[in-house]
Amino acid sequence: MDLPRPFIQLPCRFDASRLAEEVDALPGSAWMAHPSRMEGNTAVALVSQNGADNDAFDGPMSPTPHLLRCRYLQQVMASFGEVLGRSRLMRLAPGSEVALHVDFNYHWVSRVRIHIPIVTDPAVVFQCAQEQVHMPAGSCWLFNAWRRHRVSNGSGIHRVHLVIDTAGSARFWQGVKRAVDHRPSSPGLLPFDPDSSPPALRTERYNTSPVMAPAELDALIKELVAEFQAHPGNDPALVAHYQQLLEDLRHDWRSIWLQFGPSQSGWPDYAALLERTRKGLHRNPRALLTSSNEIGVNPVIVQRILTPALDRERHADLVCAVKGSTQA
Repeated sequence: MDLPRPFIQLPCRFDASRLAEEVDALPGSAWMAHPSRMEGNTAVALVSQNGADNDAFDGPMSPTPHLLRCRYLQQVMASFGEVLGRSRLMRLAPGSEVALHVDFNYHWVSRVRIHIPIVTDPAVVFQCAQEQVHMPAGSCWLFNAWRRHRVSNGSGIHRVHLVIDTAGSARFWQGVKRAVDHRPSSPGLLPFDPDSSPPALRTERYNTSPVMAPAELDALIKELVAEFQAHPGNDPALVAHYQQLLEDLRHDWRSIWLQFGPSQSGWPDYAALLERTRKGLHRNPRALLTSSNEIGVNPVIVQRILTPALDRERHADLVCAVKGSTQA
């Protein structure tokens, strides 16, 4: 998701000391290695697929046992009043970094990441596009994951952030707009409430479909075509080839949808179309580049369009949803 600024500070503040106490009480076994084995990067799953220790973006999301034992963490996450996607505690070891990268898979088309520093130091620096900031403990931030970004920990401590993924309601995005326009200087503190009952957390249950709807496929393709058309260094002949390849994909996808919809009987035709499109890509993943951030177009096509367009694993979730609605 492309935000109007590299960094946006939200008008809320949290008790970092209380959060740190809950983090310290977690067992060492709760910390998972980074899925890409990035050195010095570990995480605790708080909201995850089926509430288990995993890094999955999709599927039914539930609070994990780690989150359920942390009362203030639950209060902080519930305070946003939003439907929550994958959320974690992210730890960065002294002297480690998260290398410069862009978040471009399907999950990030419609979601933003809320960062709340719990344990940090002025030597922990977050860079996004041409700006860099240190996020103080207890503050609350968004950043533009569609721009190149990195984090470095130049301190002697383990940095720990609470990170919450959400698509955000209208109320949330109205608040973000106010933060961009007015930059409130004295955010209110959410104190720990020892007497409150555990809050009800709303989590994502249906974040992907077995078959992507044609209108969504159209929107994703049109946005990406505009990106690589706008890059002045891209080969015009290859731009025309990719544009035609993706235009053919969206027209044929709609044709199959009108016959089969999301039913399993159409899956072989969808799969064959996706494979034909994949084979039409240039062998060099960086043969075309995006204009916003200079990343290769091929990985974006694969991870943002081709892979999520047909997700057979989500069929059972959809069946359960339909049965639940008919029985209600």
